[in-house]
Amino acid sequence: MYIPPAFREDRPEVLHAWIRAHPLGTLVTIGDQGLEANQIPWWLEVAETGKLRLLGHVARANPLGQSSATQPEVLVVFQGPAQYISPGWYPTKQEHGRVVPTWNYVVVHAHGRVVFHEDPSWIRAQLERLTDQMEANQPRPWSIGDAPPEYIAALLKSVVGVEILVDRLQGKWKVSQNQPEINRAGVIRALSKMPNSAAQEMARLVGEAGGPE
Repeated sequence: MYIPPAFREDRPEVLHAWIRAHPLGTLVTIGDQGLEANQIPWWLEVAETGKLRLLGHVARANPLGQSSATQPEVLVVFQGPAQYISPGWYPTKQEHGRVVPTWNYVVVHAHGRVVFHEDPSWIRAQLERLTDQMEANQPRPWSIGDAPPEYIAALLKSVVGVEILVDRLQGKWKVSQNQPEINRAGVIRALSKMPNSAAQEMARLVGEAGGPE
């Protein structure tokens, strides 16, 4: 991924937090038909040594789960909010007109190797971790134990576990850091007036990131 220095994010704690906040990632692999992409919710495990694993699952009917081919490397893309940025939001447009439209976005790329798991206990443990994470903010969190055991046992047979042994993470925060303060303020004002949550989150990110030193 091309990352200009102004947009690079290398802090592990920031990248880990972003994955946990946006766990639906796109797994990109090479199959018999060429490149394939699957959207999978992931649970991130960070070991004391700093080693990372992404744990997920796919339907057994999915060709990805039936594949035994060696994957030299796979990629998981975690995409956050993305927002069109109008040059009309920049006050400098009135000064010199040398402005153009762009897109702001945040993305994390996880590169690594994939391992598939058939063991029902491994798959259940992965499902429990992910469910506990996603249900944590619910008034009455649902757990796998709430469903009938025979129902869960049947479902476990219908999925395959997926584990990514992460070799490296790349983060790109393209949130107007290359613009002067007056233009960043204009972007924040415009985004803050929009009703959608993605625009509101992008306004926050622009404010947190700052600009050129």
